[in-house]
Amino acid sequence: MAVTVETLEKLERKITLTLPLTSIQSEVDVRLKKLARTVKMDGFRPGKVPMTVVAQRYGYSVQYEVMNDKVGEAFSAAANEANLRVAGQPRISETETSPEGALTFDAVFEVFPEVKIADLTTATVEKLSAEVSDAAIDKTIDILRKQRRTFAQRALDAGAVDGDRVAVDFEGKIDGETFEGGKAADFQFLVGEGQMLSEFENAVRGMKAGESKTFPLAFPADYHGKDVAGKTADFMVTVKKIEAAHLPELNEALAKSLGIADASVEGLRADIKKNLEREVKLRLLSRNKQAVMDALIAVSELDLPNSSVQSEIDRLLEGARADLKQRGIKDADKAEIPHDIFRPQAERRVRLGLVVAELVRSNTLHATPDQLKAHIEELAASYEKPADVVRWYYSDRQRMAEAEAVVIESNVTEFVLSKAQVTEKEISFDDLMGQQGQQGQQGQQG
Repeated sequence: MAVTVETLEKLERKITLTLPLTSIQSEVDVRLKKLARTVKMDGFRPGKVPMTVVAQRYGYSVQYEVMNDKVGEAFSAAANEANLRVAGQPRISETETSPEGALTFDAVFEVFPEVKIADLTTATVEKLSAEVSDAAIDKTIDILRKQRRTFAQRALDAGAVDGDRVAVDFEGKIDGETFEGGKAADFQFLVGEGQMLSEFENAVRGMKAGESKTFPLAFPADYHGKDVAGKTADFMVTVKKIEAAHLPELNEALAKSLGIADASVEGLRADIKKNLEREVKLRLLSRNKQAVMDALIAVSELDLPNSSVQSEIDRLLEGARADLKQRGIKDADKAEIPHDIFRPQAERRVRLGLVVAELVRSNTLHATPDQLKAHIEELAASYEKPADVVRWYYSDRQRMAEAEAVVIESNVTEFVLSKAQVTEKEISFDDLMGQQGQQGQQGQQG
């Protein structure tokens, strides 16, 4: 049977479906007879309920089910006949009942777009590279030593210096009034590590145990405490205790405490280098993949199915609510979150999904079993029992699908880089890891 497809707007289409009443009624009869064999009703033995009673009780709901099923089957058959790739669910509406005893429905729906990807040799991509330097290894060792530092009380006449742990009492007032979070006793922090506002640290730096000081502190306009943001408080601080930090020596004992197999400094440095190189590789893959995807979007042309964008918005919204719930926000599932804030991200995801799918299809970039195996083994390598992690992946279809998606994206990335105009750029380890310019989180009101 020939199917007439009407184009409404861009990707929107309409098909008119016709269902004979006789086919609907015959299916309703079949289902009611089947139901009558098992239905239980007061006053009747199981299987002995008269058909008229069954039809009276269940006829409407069974007819509704049959109508839904028949319309769904008719739509699928019509879409297949017309070779349409349907995006989302169709909107079905009944239009009329013909004199010949047939029901007519309009099915309005969207189709997936034609994806036009320009010649990839016109695409431009900046490909990043980075090396794990000795300085990066040294910095990591310093972090490991700091994590294992111990503290010992300083002499009473010694002033607080950077790296010391101090215990203080403080009270801040604005216009003579104490404010919430502006008062604490025996509050500990590390001097010079950005845990407190710089004015607070500057005041404490050089003070001795038992000393008190008053000083003004101007809260930044963007301070997280809204009640005090942009205001100046008068603080009084008393240093109760000063403890000096002692870092463990870089030696075999430290290497052994960190679980290094040969318990040597050289072994420790080699282990750190191996771990940093794995992290650098992952970050470079992520950054370069992002650059490739940006380039793909720039050379692609397609219309976006509204239904796919809306589904993606719904997923992002659900994820945002789950995140709020995990943070302990009350009634997170009812939180008023504007849908439009997710639209740009949703549109990008849908666009990329369609472009990547077309590139994979037209260039046979699917994940091979060997690629998938190698990727999962690489993921498992950093765990104590890699074989258990590999089995964990292979035991779950969803996890395997996620791993397959990563491999496909890597295939696409390599394919585009092999065709595009690529500019190589080396960046520092710190830039790649996002360490430069970052300060520690600020603590309480200080």
